[in-house]
Formats: sequence, structure tokens, C-alpha cells
Amino acid sequence: MYDVIVIGSGPAGYVAAERAGEHGKSALLIEKADNLGGVCLNSGCIPTKSMLFCAKTYDHAQHTEAFGVTVDGVKFDYPKVKTRTEGIQDTLRKGIEGLMKKNKVTVVKGDAEIIERGKVKVGTEVYEGANILICSGSRPFIPPIPGLNTSDKVVTNEGILKQTAMVDHLCVIGGGVIGTEFASVYAMAGKKVTVIEMLPQICGNMDSELSKTVQKGLEKKGVAFHLSAKVTGVDGSKISFTDKKGEAQSVTADLILCSTGRAVNTEGLGLEKLGIDFDRRGIKVNEKAQTNVPGIWAAGDVTGRWQLAHFASRQSTVAIHNMFSHEDICRENAVPAVVYTDPEIASVGLTEDGAKAKGIDFKTLKMPLTASGRYLAETDGERGVVKVVIGAKHKEVLGVHMVGPHVSEMIAAAIVMIETELRASDAGEIIFPHPTVCEVMHDAMFMA
Repeated sequence: MYDVIVIGSGPAGYVAAERAGEHGKSALLIEKADNLGGVCLNSGCIPTKSMLFCAKTYDHAQHTEAFGVTVDGVKFDYPKVKTRTEGIQDTLRKGIEGLMKKNKVTVVKGDAEIIERGKVKVGTEVYEGANILICSGSRPFIPPIPGLNTSDKVVTNEGILKQTAMVDHLCVIGGGVIGTEFASVYAMAGKKVTVIEMLPQICGNMDSELSKTVQKGLEKKGVAFHLSAKVTGVDGSKISFTDKKGEAQSVTADLILCSTGRAVNTEGLGLEKLGIDFDRRGIKVNEKAQTNVPGIWAAGDVTGRWQLAHFASRQSTVAIHNMFSHEDICRENAVPAVVYTDPEIASVGLTEDGAKAKGIDFKTLKMPLTASGRYLAETDGERGVVKVVIGAKHKEVLGVHMVGPHVSEMIAAAIVMIETELRASDAGEIIFPHPTVCEVMHDAMFMA
């Protein structure tokens, strides 16, 4: 009998198993894939960030003359990029395996089925646990577009990472996080990229003004965007769509990346038989990560809340705390989101549109990153801005949104401001280091 059986070894699952071990509890971790780490490590966050950094390095090397540096013979060596990326993945996989051994977690490979409360079947073996934590994650969603499932030119994020060479023209269906990041990699590597997005903006959940800044940055790198467009069919390498005017258009590409969202992995787990409340959007859980069935918990993408690795890890940690340690809840008012394009876009808390939707009276503070001496010293003509949304009456920080180089690191300070319910004046009293780019966020607070 295990104290907890964890299904899935992504950022929710392996972190939960590790935390259980740290509490001195016995944990069984079940994973059906060959490697631990889930989508994030094997076909998502980590390999894409490695490739993005390589592409950014190449792109920056081509524009060094403004900094008094001349570079000759620079080239983008994709096989070496893949080798480097795979090496990083191997290192992190070994790290997870080491954590499981250190915390005495039993790892079993295979498909898991919950046959009754407290019992999980893998192959012919049945394992018993006082608690079951479902962290089965998500997979690429393929919409029912004619020809999309049958064309050998169509890949998902998993398939594009398996390519041994870069194609000359990539068409991306979907301008969300996955789509724009791969568009960035290919565009910075000098390839032709076309993005078709059904919404009127890319990075749909982000601040609309900052999304436009990212779009302009990518257009400068050669990416062509078709927004408010609907793909109507795929025939081999030809993509047919209607543009924002409703007129029929088409584009032919060497490779088509389908990045139209994610579907939760709930099939085959036995949820219906157990009476667990779930639908196509995910397993329903409360703020403690509990399902409606006692002793069965869920965390990560499969809950359909925030399909983000860092939220998955926090949510599964909350589950373990409530099982074995202390009462805990997973707050969702300060969940950060980042798109690692060039420029990057980072966001936490309410956007202006979000505040309007909630009927909150707010004020927006905005300052360009060019107000920072360090930003001017380390960039050349790049656009960047920090946008702070505060309550109109009490001046509390409701949201912070920024676009520019390295804002993925700067956003951490904003998360703390919202979590600790700081007012803009409180944040303005904090001493920020000089010269740094994050000073712009600090200085914006004084505009309250």
C-alpha cells in the first residue's frame, strides 16, 4: 500500500512524487512514455527554449555592428542545435530520475487505469494507494479541418521537434504560445514563415497592445500574419483559408505546424466508472486539488485550469500538502504567463480587458523600456514597454504586463507585488538595483 499513487510524470506528477518523499511518504509514479518529465521536458518548454536561444543568438550575431562588433561567416547549424537541445533534455531527465531515487519513489512504466478507489492497474499488476493523484497532462488538439489529419506535411509540436532539417517555408496554424515561438525560431534562422490565426490578435490571452508589439517584432523578422482567418482545408502542402474579409485565400508551404491548442488526457483512466466529475475541458477540482471523489486528486493540464508547467507544479504541491502536511490552497490571482518570442512578452494578473470584464475601476500606468539606461546600452532600436494595471481607488497592483528582452525574468517581481497585495506606492518604496531594466517597472509605480 502506497501513501500516494501519482499518474503522469510531468511537472505536476514528478514534483508531487518528490514532495511526498520529502514528507516521508511512500509514492508510486506511473508513466506511460519512455521518459520522465512529461510534455514540458520532452516536447515542450525545454526543447523550444533551447532552440529559441540558439536562434536568438544567431539573429543577434547578424546585427552586431551597432555595438561595434563585426562578425563574419555566421551560420545557423541546425543539427548542432538539435544535439545541444537533446543534451539538455538528457541532463534534466537524469536529474528527475535522481530526485525519484533520492526520495525513494517507485517508478512504473505503462498505462494506468483506476479500477476502483485506492486501486490502479498497470498491465496485469494492481497497485493500492491511500490517495491517487491524476497528473495525466494534455496532448495537441487537432481540429476537424478537412485534410489536416491526412496530410504528411502536417506536424504538431512533437513532430516539428523530430525534424532533422529546417524547411524553407513553415506555415503555422494557430498564433498562440506554441505557434509564435516556433515561428520565431524559423524566422530568426532565416526561413519563410506564415502564421494563420482565427483570432484578431496573436497570443490571445495576453494584453492586446503588447501582442501587437510582438507581432510587429516578428514581422520585422519576416513573419507574415493572417489574423481573423479561418483554415477551411489542407490538401498536401496547400492550406486554404478565408481572410478577415471572408475571401478565400491559400498558401503552400514545405511544412505545416498545427498549434491549435491542447486536449486533456482523460481517456482510459476509468473516470466514468468512478463517477469523477469531468468533461472535455478537464477534471473538475477545487482549490485544494480535490476531485468530487474522496481520495482522488488531480493537478496540472488535465484539470484544464492553466496549461502551464509552473502552475501544474504548484497545484500538485498543494495536493500533497493537503494529503500529508497542512491545509493549502492554489491561488490563481497571480499566475504568470510568458511567450519566449523575440521580443518576449510576460504577464501576470489582470489585463485592462480583464479588469473591464470584472467591472473593476482601474488606472493604467505605462512606461517604455527605453527609460532604462541599461536597456539603451544593450539594445538597438528595439521596442519594449511595462504596463501596470492598478485599482483606481486604493492603487493596489492588479496586473503587470511587459514586452521586451528578458521580461520573462522581470515578471517575478510583479508576481510578488500582486501576491502580497502591494499598492503602487508600496512598490515604489522598494529599492531596485541601478542600472537595470526592471527599474522601469519601479518607476512606473510613481505615476500612480
